[in-house]
Amino acid sequence: MKKNIFPIALLLLLVVMIACQNSGRQAIEQIKKTEASVFDENGMIDPARVDELIGVYISFADNYPQDSLSPGYLFKAADVAMTTNRSNQAITLYQRIREEYPDYRKVPEALFLEGYVFENYLGRLDKAKAIYEDFLEKYPDNDFAKDAEISLKYLGKSPEELTEIFQQMQQDSAVNVK
Repeated sequence: MKKNIFPIALLLLLVVMIACQNSGRQAIEQIKKTEASVFDENGMIDPARVDELIGVYISFADNYPQDSLSPGYLFKAADVAMTTNRSNQAITLYQRIREEYPDYRKVPEALFLEGYVFENYLGRLDKAKAIYEDFLEKYPDNDFAKDAEISLKYLGKSPEELTEIFQQMQQDSAVNVK
């Protein structure tokens, strides 16, 4: 009797694995359809459907956390959230990527963008400063390191102050050229 259980258990396991693969493929197809219907031919997003798009990305990561596509979909969700003024949601998603997928190649970018959102969308300069400093400590050779340094250098400056600084820099470089 025990010999008959092993093939049945193996068959059941195979059926479950195939069902999961099929539902995963269906979820990816749903994401593609949603993306196609939410973005117009110019790449502009339909504001009324932003939550739907973010939702399908998050749903995939929730349902298939071990799938290699999950951190990428969370990153897309965070980017859409950031660019559509859903700042707190973007921060939460960038943090989730860093916590749940520490080996994901865009973890440094997620950290930098978290600081960017705090600085440029929420005006939380204290949080932005701490995140940029953390970024530079962890990823000093990353492509975004110069951006983090510049962000720290000009953090909290008004547009007028920045204009003055850049005009002075142009004048100084013009004097040095002569």
